[in-house]
Amino acid sequence: MSIKSVLISQPEPTNGNSPYSKLTRKYKIKVDYRPFIHVEGLTAKEVRAQKVDFSRYQNIVLTSRNAVDHFFRIAEEMRFKVPNQTKYFCQSEAVAYYLQKYVVYRKRKIYVGNNSFKDLKATFLKFHREEFIVPTSGSLNPDIVNTLNSFEISWDRAQLFKTVVSDLSDLSDVYYDILVFFSPLGIESLFENFPDFKQNKTIIAVYGNTTEEAAVEKDLRVDIKAPNEVTPSMAMAIEKYIKD
Repeated sequence: MSIKSVLISQPEPTNGNSPYSKLTRKYKIKVDYRPFIHVEGLTAKEVRAQKVDFSRYQNIVLTSRNAVDHFFRIAEEMRFKVPNQTKYFCQSEAVAYYLQKYVVYRKRKIYVGNNSFKDLKATFLKFHREEFIVPTSGSLNPDIVNTLNSFEISWDRAQLFKTVVSDLSDLSDVYYDILVFFSPLGIESLFENFPDFKQNKTIIAVYGNTTEEAAVEKDLRVDIKAPNEVTPSMAMAIEKYIKD
């Protein structure tokens, strides 16, 4: 079958430089973006119910831009002034760079991992007598939990936001050749919005093992998967599928 349309279940990139642009130009394919899930912040009341006292923690562990946004949002709502001496442990350069939205970078103690906190083990251990807090959604990547536990430091989670299913009812009569998913929640959203969804000839593309597992559990046929040694990105995996 010829591929004419792709739906990416994520927001459209704001910089206009999407990795899927090449597919559009080279293969004349229509690529649309639509988030199947979105983030909602918890209220200050809901956070207080978790008995979170930010003043106890000298270190903030940040795993995503959402974590950054909602930590400072909740801090403001709870009228907590983040001390200047607070140390920030960022999972990646992207998270650290985004932190500049809220703090003066050169005046704060910011430590950056290479997409993993394992790179910062020595720095975590340097402050092992202090307290760490991790702003999260409803779940936290088990790899992060295991890594922090392996450091034998004192750390706590604080759920400040949650990921929820988006309303996709306006897509009920819209067909795409390829549906692209990046998380198990995206698969969940598909079936919550369309309980009677039948795959038929629709091509399902998934990113990551957990997303693939969620798709298989719903009896979906996974046609495209990334990352792997040949196609480390989803855009590359889709292009390879089209060529093949």
